[in-house]
Amino acid sequence: MTLYPKMIMDALATVTYAGTKKNLVDSGMVADQPAIDSTRNKVTVVLLFPRDTDPFLKSTVKAAEAAIKYHCGKDVEVEIQTEFKQKPRPEVGQMLPGVKNIVAVSSGKGGVGKSTVSANLAIALARLGYKVGLLDTDIFGPSMPKMFNVEDARPYAVEIDGRQLIEPIEAYGVKLLSIGFFVSPDTATLWRGGMATNALKQLIADAHWGELDYFILDTPPGTSDIHLTLLQTLPITGAVIVSTPQQVALADARKGIDMYRNEKVNVPILGLVENMAWFTPAELPENRYYIFGKEGCKQLAVEMSVPLLAQIPLVQGICDSGDRGEPAALNSDTATGLAFINLAQAVVTVVNRRNAEQPKTKIVGVK
Repeated sequence: MTLYPKMIMDALATVTYAGTKKNLVDSGMVADQPAIDSTRNKVTVVLLFPRDTDPFLKSTVKAAEAAIKYHCGKDVEVEIQTEFKQKPRPEVGQMLPGVKNIVAVSSGKGGVGKSTVSANLAIALARLGYKVGLLDTDIFGPSMPKMFNVEDARPYAVEIDGRQLIEPIEAYGVKLLSIGFFVSPDTATLWRGGMATNALKQLIADAHWGELDYFILDTPPGTSDIHLTLLQTLPITGAVIVSTPQQVALADARKGIDMYRNEKVNVPILGLVENMAWFTPAELPENRYYIFGKEGCKQLAVEMSVPLLAQIPLVQGICDSGDRGEPAALNSDTATGLAFINLAQAVVTVVNRRNAEQPKTKIVGVK
């Protein structure tokens, strides 16, 4: 049988693409005229798919090959090549080429103010003149949209180098993304682990983060799939561990330190932050009341041989400013605002030292 292009196109027109419910020809998925090598009785077809992760790719390719053989002869050699409208996602380790330092802010226990520290650290770094991004990786309890007063913001897509990317929301000089922008704040996120980690990877790899000096990861409390996904996806420069002075929180902080120091992980601990170090009432600004214990993190820092980066006091203003979406670091004239600026300066110092003295962190291998 003599092969000719219309015969091939007619065969492809019998194959329905599930993504559009139309045939391959009407869907505009045949990239070029079919190439025919008569001497080898071979047909080469290039199919154009929306993206490399298209769920219908394999089944469509098989159906196209079968249709050509059915209409043109079983002896025809068929080669189906694939191209993509959207360039494929960068490989692990190459997802954030413009980011210099990735800092994970972690806590072994919930309720110690880790997200407050993350938000204020990011803003303080931006106020010091650095380019900063902040990713809220707590898929099940996102809080950053409220803390930055951007709950009603909705990120949009931009085309960068042939890829459709999410444009982060910018607030207070910080580029921000959170799953909270894409789900209802009044509805629980009932996702299995795989769905949560896939969403997290999208916020990392399919977003337009651009050039950043510091990329802050506000991680969920404890140790979970989310932490493992981050370690397997990004070369984390170092971790900042947040705890209160009380012994229950310190016990969990030790577990957080151990996770990053595990021989298979080897992420440097940049230091500890003692949050709620003491209570200072507004009417008695010189007084300190150690309601959660005194200098527990300072003692843990000595025990674990890591720096104590900051002691953040507990004052009514931190809670109020967070609820208003105006983090304390915006005002360095207050004691807490100054404490976060000092924390940012300490983080810059320890990151520079870490980069000068230690090799770049390697991504944890997938097991």
